Amino acid sequence: MVTSRILLALDLPSADEAVTIAQRLKDHVAGFKIGLGLLMGPGPATTAALARIGLPVFVDAKLHDIPSQVEAAARRVGQYGARWLTVHASGGRTMMEAANEGMRSGAGGGDVGILAVTVLTSLEPGDVEKIAPGTTPGKLVSRLARAAADAGVEGVVCGVPELGVVADVAPDMVRVTPGIRPAAMDRADQRRSATPAEAVARGADYLVVGRPITAAANPVEAVARINEEIAGASRG
Repeated sequence: MVTSRILLALDLPSADEAVTIAQRLKDHVAGFKIGLGLLMGPGPATTAALARIGLPVFVDAKLHDIPSQVEAAARRVGQYGARWLTVHASGGRTMMEAANEGMRSGAGGGDVGILAVTVLTSLEPGDVEKIAPGTTPGKLVSRLARAAADAGVEGVVCGVPELGVVADVAPDMVRVTPGIRPAAMDRADQRRSATPAEAVARGADYLVVGRPITAAANPVEAVARINEEIAGASRG
């Protein structure tokens, strides 16, 4: 098994495909991410199946609702064996605290946590300006990361350009970054993307990587190359 910072995004058509590739790559990644596509179908069973593989499972539900509903949902996710659950930081402190309580209750006090989503990497600065006039992705991430820290959640999800901002306002929080693409690869629907080396250089603890690995002709070789790039950046 190699040391890795990759959380493998299992954005695949079926639960069987997700579990199969997770089994194949379990010795090459740090954990698995399950997103809305699978969560809206066999989400609970898939989460439990992935947890049985023995690596952390990151349920990327991006919850944003009233605190009681978020707490109830988080309790379920904790029962399924997930390590992390995402909620939107913009839901506020009380909602994030409720998510924390739900996860811990569902897991029976195990090692679980909440990751607060700040600004989606699919949004460009112009999109953020329309949502919150007079602000930028960096300023908005700073406010939301501070709120997440005040709520006592474990980590923050943000784009690579905003990693330094999070380190400044919440230095003790786990920093997870999506939108990771090797240099030669198309950005797809990511607008504030970066390479694995750039993410590590800016302070990411975990990198969410999906299609560059799962859609590769040889996923094992693809993940090995990304792990090598991360290791090189860590040494440098």
